[in-house]
Amino acid sequence: MTYKLLGKLAGFCAILAGLLLTVITLMTCLSVLGRNTTGDTLVGDFELTGVAAGAAIALFLPWCQLRRGNIIVDFFTSGASPRTTAVLDRIGALVLGLCMALLAWRTVLGGLSAWRTQSATMMLGFPEWMVYTLMVPPLILTALIGLCQGLMGFEQEAQA
Repeated sequence: MTYKLLGKLAGFCAILAGLLLTVITLMTCLSVLGRNTTGDTLVGDFELTGVAAGAAIALFLPWCQLRRGNIIVDFFTSGASPRTTAVLDRIGALVLGLCMALLAWRTVLGGLSAWRTQSATMMLGFPEWMVYTLMVPPLILTALIGLCQGLMGFEQEAQA
């Protein structure tokens, strides 16, 4: 049940990230088209692109971890037994989960700092705390997925 719920949430995050990148791509095309035809451009398009890209990267992380899509360097374990490799994979997932939990915590603190100082982007004045707010839930979800994979193993995941 746990993996099924985590999978649905990770899928939702990935779809949201895809939609976000699609909107930003269309906005960039519109801006470039306007710049090259009428001379008009969307003010701050690069700021919105940066904001959206940061949020999209965070939103793709849970799906990537759930699908075990992170890069695995198996140079040292290529001759290891399947059992040893499985244990190392679980340890890796656990470490990633802990790192994502730390990153989520620090992102919360960064967002609170941005809220207190009311920091914003230069051209549009887009509040930076909003980006932090968008990044925290997928980071927490990635941490949960990594911790579940590390503690319960990947066999449970396959059954979900």
